Amino acid sequence: METQLDFVQWLHTDMALKILSCLDDFADLIRASAVSRLWQNIVISNGLSKKLCIKRFPQLSCITRIIEPNHNIMPAGDDQATNTIERVAVKRDHLAYVSLFRALTSFPQTYCIADPVSASSTDNYPQESVMNTLDPRDRVLHRYSYWSSKGSDNPDTPETLIYNLTASFCIITEIHLHPFQAMFHLHFPIYSSKFVRFRMGHPKCWNEIDRDFIEVQECADDKFIWTYTSKMFPVAQENRLQRFELPEPVVCIGGYLQVELLGRVQKQEDDDKYYICVAHVQAIGRQLSPAFCVEFSEQSNNVTLKYDAKEFEDKMQSVCNGQNGSLSTSLLPVAWGNLPDFIHIVQVHEDGAEHEWGDIDWIIDEFLN
Repeated sequence: METQLDFVQWLHTDMALKILSCLDDFADLIRASAVSRLWQNIVISNGLSKKLCIKRFPQLSCITRIIEPNHNIMPAGDDQATNTIERVAVKRDHLAYVSLFRALTSFPQTYCIADPVSASSTDNYPQESVMNTLDPRDRVLHRYSYWSSKGSDNPDTPETLIYNLTASFCIITEIHLHPFQAMFHLHFPIYSSKFVRFRMGHPKCWNEIDRDFIEVQECADDKFIWTYTSKMFPVAQENRLQRFELPEPVVCIGGYLQVELLGRVQKQEDDDKYYICVAHVQAIGRQLSPAFCVEFSEQSNNVTLKYDAKEFEDKMQSVCNGQNGSLSTSLLPVAWGNLPDFIHIVQVHEDGAEHEWGDIDWIIDEFLN
């Protein structure tokens, strides 16, 4: 440090890349890219921010390209112009993944279910429809609010509920389930399942989702591609809201959640059949739109990530100002410094100027404090 020599300059590119690839914390990667133009070039040109983002959130590996709606890159005719466009695209992708990582960890937590899509069966429609599971109250308009499956002689008969999330691109951290207790039945039975499992994904064909599966009493399980499946969680046969925290936050690309209810424990005395009844379902997570959204190409199976830098900046500004609308401030992780310093560090300097070694301590201090 006394001679202010950059040791990376003395290494082969492959060795320097191997060293920087060992960084497994995004804050450290950003610090590295702020050291000098050389370090920044290694980080950006080799897509280290994308690799680290996918390592933390594997579901992002399906993204095939990134576009910024307000700054679309147009094709060019000569090689020099093409190379310039490619460099700009690489820099844009770097900033998009850095911003996406912060959104995935710092956007406010909220309720993420928008509407029910279908139930594998319903006993009495519409009185016991899956629509009733969105209201957390036991009673709505002096009626009990719950969904009920059809009765089955087999206690192993599963049931599924499918929900549309509030955005096609969001991250889910936990899911809540409230089994229903029938206070109008003898002995007040609780019609819970033994286990629950969760899946997330997207439609096989977006045009087929316009159908009202609830109204026609049709199961929509085969209309989706489930890209994530959780472990099985045991469900307590208790009349309370039960919380199921996912082992790792899951990025849902496509915006659909399936709740799979496995095993039946309670018979109804009237017909001696097993039922599953649910009073309430909710998913907790972070909605990433409108700063980020995804588009699917059914012909090529490509997934495009749209990154709106202005929307991201506005959202992060509200988070830094404490206007995040979070469910609870205790649910939010510690943010990375303040927004202006974050933008300053991750942005690419068009003039090509290098950071001086003497400025690094100041940059890091501002970034962390």
